[in-house]
Amino acid sequence: MANYYSNGSRRLPMVQEASKTRKYFPFKQGYHFVSTFRVGSEGIQMTVDGKHITSFAYRESLEPWLVSEVRMSGDLNLISVLASGLPTSEDLDHIIDLEALKSVALLPEKRLELFIGVFSTANNFKRRMAVRRTWMQYAAVRSGAVAVRFFVGLHKNKMVNEELWNEARTYGDTQLMPFVDYYSIITWKALAICIFGTEVVSAKFVMKTDDDAFVRVDEVLASLNRINVSHGLLYGLINSDSRPHRNTESKWYISPEEWPEETYPPWAHGPGYVVSHDIAKQVYKRYKKMFKLEDVAMGIWIADMKKGGMEVWYEKEERVYNEGCKDGYVVAHYQAPREMLCLWQKLQEKKRAQCCGEP
Repeated sequence: MANYYSNGSRRLPMVQEASKTRKYFPFKQGYHFVSTFRVGSEGIQMTVDGKHITSFAYRESLEPWLVSEVRMSGDLNLISVLASGLPTSEDLDHIIDLEALKSVALLPEKRLELFIGVFSTANNFKRRMAVRRTWMQYAAVRSGAVAVRFFVGLHKNKMVNEELWNEARTYGDTQLMPFVDYYSIITWKALAICIFGTEVVSAKFVMKTDDDAFVRVDEVLASLNRINVSHGLLYGLINSDSRPHRNTESKWYISPEEWPEETYPPWAHGPGYVVSHDIAKQVYKRYKKMFKLEDVAMGIWIADMKKGGMEVWYEKEERVYNEGCKDGYVVAHYQAPREMLCLWQKLQEKKRAQCCGEP
């Protein structure tokens, strides 16, 4: 039986009224308070002035190791902040500090074995961080024998560009392109990679890949060593009999005006291909006409070089998987940041290229 008390013309249950008076609200306009956020495996806990206020789980698909900053917003005047760290892997072998993520200084007088240019866009910070934490940690990259740079176009949003600039200054591995990113002009990035790999640095080989591709740098180097060809080389998943897409609805649509022939010359799929220094140099010195499919464009340019008398070697690598991952991969495409970390951990622990989702 409920107890009631009089409150003017209406009655409320005493239990309900008591619960209302006990409700705690920690903030008062004009007064200071101290708030603490604790981030752990169980989620995020919030206290105000030492009193627990609330807790909540991570946003779905958010990986704590991808968190790079914490922002506060609202009608608040922030006086000071103390941070004791963000969550990392519980396995100490997989913890990487900021200094280890920064690029190794390039030495103009030192010739690189391999330069890798990575296509990326301004919004893909998580992908770039995944690359920095995984295959950019190969010994060949950390020693300076191999250099990696992200090639990123500008964004229409000024704030995004400011964040991109800060990222580039922090890690020293980002080459900003002087245009807003659109798929139809990405061939300019392939040209920029060739310029960087032969003029800014001098690399024996130049590789192009994407920010969602996992590259086994050690195996790429081993394969190039086995092939033992240093001039006129195109190495990758070679396609020798493809035809232009004539369907106007296709992302890869090519009009007869753009390419009148029925077939393309041999080309290598974009997630990971390598050209020798001489080809990269000829690309930016002689070939100014852009073709919007960058990997096909490289094949067209190389075919023209071959017609001009260059001896060309097409080395097909079946272990470049352009539609996912298969065990034994050299390059695995379409890998999310979480999968990149998983692939790297499997390489470190099992010493073999095993895809994720397998025991």
